[in-house]
Order: sequence, then C-alpha cells, then structure tokens
Amino acid sequence: MSSLYDQDFNAWTEQQAALLRAGRWADLDVLHLVEEIESMGRSERKELVNRLVILMLHLLKWRHQPALRGNSWRLSIKEQRIRLASHLGDNPSLKAYLDEAIRRAYRLAVIAAEQQTGLPPGTFPEHCPFSFAEMADEQFWPDALG
Repeated sequence: MSSLYDQDFNAWTEQQAALLRAGRWADLDVLHLVEEIESMGRSERKELVNRLVILMLHLLKWRHQPALRGNSWRLSIKEQRIRLASHLGDNPSLKAYLDEAIRRAYRLAVIAAEQQTGLPPGTFPEHCPFSFAEMADEQFWPDALG
C-alpha cells in the first residue's frame, strides 16, 4: 500500500507541517521527513556548485577569449557574484564546503568552456586558477594570458 508521500507529495508536506504545528510528534512520517531534510541540504550544495560553474565558465572565457569580451559575459559574472554571495549569506555553513564545491564546479566549467569556446583540450588549467576571494570580488577581472 502506498503512502500519501508516494501518492501526493504536496499533500504530504502540508500534512506533515500541520502535524508539526499541532505537536503531534507520534503521527509524523519521520523516515520521509529525514530523507527530505537531507535532500534539502544536498540541494543547497548543488546550488552552490551550479553558481560556481557559471561564474567560472565566464571568468575562463573572459581570460581566454579577450577579443570576445562583451556585456553579456560581464553581466553574467556580475549576476553570479551577487547570487553566490546571497546563497552563502542564506547558508553560511556552506563555506565549509567551498573547497570541494570549487573542485567539482571547475571540472564542469572546463567542459562547458571547451564546448562554448571551441578551444582545444588542455587550454584551461587543470586546477581552478582563481581563488574564491577573486571569484567573489566584483573588482576582479582576469587578464588575458600571454
């Protein structure tokens, strides 16, 4: 027999919220609540990685294709810096996860940069060439190489 959780997730969330408000602890679907809370934490970490990927992608393009720099890249970098600061402001505990998030994001950013620029493999450094402080700094704009 399937539970309300399986049949109608929205109704399940409303039910669980009502049970919590009423203090009806014994009636809570604790196993699914635990799963959902853990999932929320994973979602916040994924959001951090996603913001970093977009920011790194545009910083890499900015550095490696200076002739193509334009308003679109500039505004994307600016937007991602704001979104990243906001996300970390809302979730300060994610700062402990930054090093891992940067490593994960950079691998994805390089793939996207190769796809979008057409530059050959090996063009981009193996490890992220930007510190988090640089990436977050609205005054930082990477110079072209060479």
